[in-house]
Amino acid sequence: MKIVFFSAKPYDHEFFESCNKRYDFELEFWETHLGPHIVDAIKVGTDVVCVFVNDKLTAEVIAILAQKGVKIIALRCAGFNNVDLNAAKQYGIRVCRVPAYSPQAVAEHAVAMLLTLNRKTHKAYNRVREQNFSLSGLMGFNLFGKTVGVIGTGKIGAAFCKIMLGFGCSVLASDPVVNKSLQSAGVKYLPFHEVIKEADIISLHCPLTPENHYLIGSNSLLTMKKGVTLINTSRGGLINTREVIEALKTGQLAALGIDVYEQEEQLFFKDLSGSIIGDDDIQRLISFPNVLLTGHQAFFTQEALTEIAESTLKTVKILLEDNAEEIVSDAILV
Repeated sequence: MKIVFFSAKPYDHEFFESCNKRYDFELEFWETHLGPHIVDAIKVGTDVVCVFVNDKLTAEVIAILAQKGVKIIALRCAGFNNVDLNAAKQYGIRVCRVPAYSPQAVAEHAVAMLLTLNRKTHKAYNRVREQNFSLSGLMGFNLFGKTVGVIGTGKIGAAFCKIMLGFGCSVLASDPVVNKSLQSAGVKYLPFHEVIKEADIISLHCPLTPENHYLIGSNSLLTMKKGVTLINTSRGGLINTREVIEALKTGQLAALGIDVYEQEEQLFFKDLSGSIIGDDDIQRLISFPNVLLTGHQAFFTQEALTEIAESTLKTVKILLEDNAEEIVSDAILV
């Protein structure tokens, strides 16, 4: 059985090839992202395409995959907003994902971004390297006693809540499903608009859907306290970038930490250090001293990559063998 990987990086080779010793699939790695520009190059006889967050599986792409005989689209990530699930169902292609992979990896990165922005350790590091030991401009605030709003309490959001409780924060959460365990631990569930109104710090941990696209925009930003800190390690489309920039300019947002960006497919996972980037919005964000931007690296730990590879190949094997008894429902989308 042949699996073709798209948007493949050296670490994908390493972890999937290591894991594949237990499965013995034929693996082929392509660095390009999957989209209309390359789908015709897939050879007939390919059983599975394995894709990542910025691959574009439109109805047009899926129709061609079906013609090639592809049986499965395997997402090596949790989000699936880049796949036309209706088209996949229409053409009889199964779609699976990795619903949970070391949720602590993403949660801990969100905390790292929060601490960096607050205590300005990135600036302090650069100063000291230049033998500048001044503390001017490096003042932060205690997390202890602050109110943290968590939007989405799935596995990653739950892990983030627990870390914030450990800091001595008051944690408010918004999610259609109340996590009873978190509630017992002290997390208070409120409607979205009440959470963002009360919070000193807001962290996004929800999937991107048509209903919550631009969840954070001018209206919700005005509802927040002036001087709030916003962290997003979920999906770029949750935030209206231009309206967030305006909030940074007015001081409505005191700080912004993002590991995702709504136009990231043109930028992230690439070395553009010698290029002129024409995206004015991200250039503007980079220019702000109170913005911390990382290139979709929150998932990037040894534990997470191991779990992604194992979960992906295991689910593919189950689907190819049509072993319904072993199928984990939240891993199968179609």
